[in-house]
Amino acid sequence: MQAAPRITVEVPVLRIGSGPADYEGLGSRVDALRRQQGLHLTLLHVGVLEDFAQDVTDWTKGNTTAEEAIRMTVAWLEGLPALGGFSASTARLVLLGGGRVSGLEVEVPHHVRDYQVSLVKALHELLDEMLVDNVDDFILSSRALGFRYPRWTPHIAVGRPKTRDRGPWAIEPLAVEFGGSRIRNRQFLPAPDAG
Repeated sequence: MQAAPRITVEVPVLRIGSGPADYEGLGSRVDALRRQQGLHLTLLHVGVLEDFAQDVTDWTKGNTTAEEAIRMTVAWLEGLPALGGFSASTARLVLLGGGRVSGLEVEVPHHVRDYQVSLVKALHELLDEMLVDNVDDFILSSRALGFRYPRWTPHIAVGRPKTRDRGPWAIEPLAVEFGGSRIRNRQFLPAPDAG
C-alpha cells in the first residue's frame, strides 16, 4: 500500500554548481546520493492532509470537522502567493532528521526568509479561522506538521550520511539556482470546492 502523499510548499532545485560534476562530487561525503533532478528546498511542511485535518479536529474537540479542515486548507494552499525563482549558495553539509539524512545548508536571500515567515504567519491565520486555540502549541504538537525546531534552517536533503560524526562539514562553496514556489503533490489535493 502506498503511503499518503505529504503536502509541502517548496522550491525546486534547477542547478547546483556550474555542472553535474559539482553535485556528483558530494558522493565522496554522502551515501546514496539522490539524483539532482527532483531535489527541492521545503518552505513549509503541511504533511498528509487527512492527518493534518484530524489533528485540527482532535484539538478543537470536533468544533472544526476533518472535512471542514480539508476544505479550508486546500482553499488556503491554492490562494498562497507564489515566490519567484532565486539564486542562493551552500558551503556546508549538515545532518537532518536526527542524523539519518545529509543535507546542504543553503544561504538564501533575505526576501526568501521573509516569504517563509509569511507562510508561517498565514498558517497561524488559517488555524485561527479553524478555531484552533493556542496556535503555537498546536503547531509544535501536530504530528502532521512535524515542526521540531522553532527556527527554519533552509536545506536540501541529498542522501544518507557516510559517517556517524555529527558535523557540520565545510564543502567547496556552490551556487544553487531555484525555480518558483509550488505545492508538492498538488495533484492529490481534492478540488477546492469539494466537501
